[in-house]
Amino acid sequence: MAAAATQKKALDAKKAVVKGSNSKKLIKVRSSVNFHRPKTLKLARTPKYQRKSISHYARLDAYKVVKSHVNSEVSIKKIEDANTLVLTVDNKATKTDIKNAVKTLYNVDALKINTLVRADGAKKAFVKLTPEHDALDVASRVGYI
Repeated sequence: MAAAATQKKALDAKKAVVKGSNSKKLIKVRSSVNFHRPKTLKLARTPKYQRKSISHYARLDAYKVVKSHVNSEVSIKKIEDANTLVLTVDNKATKTDIKNAVKTLYNVDALKINTLVRADGAKKAFVKLTPEHDALDVASRVGYI
């Protein structure tokens, strides 16, 4: 009985060798005309040395974001009526940068910030303050009224 089993095993092995190793391979039916490259393994980077020896200083701190105040009749009217400060800011500053700069420089919270780039290329920010803070007090404390 053991001989018959080993003989059958040998015949099965012979058949497998004759057929080849790709006998059970199925052909995938392509349903799309576009070929998408398969997703492969992407390992996390493990750098052997730092690419930069020292980190860069803060390019836009609060003092670089806010350049100056706008001293015009319209801006004074906005301070008095709309509780809004009008500032000239750096062109690269985002609204969140402006909000954080106003918070650190003037210790007030900004409710909303609108920005525009003037025709001369300078960026102007309209900083609407929260009802707890008065723009007139902030402007007089800073010293541009």
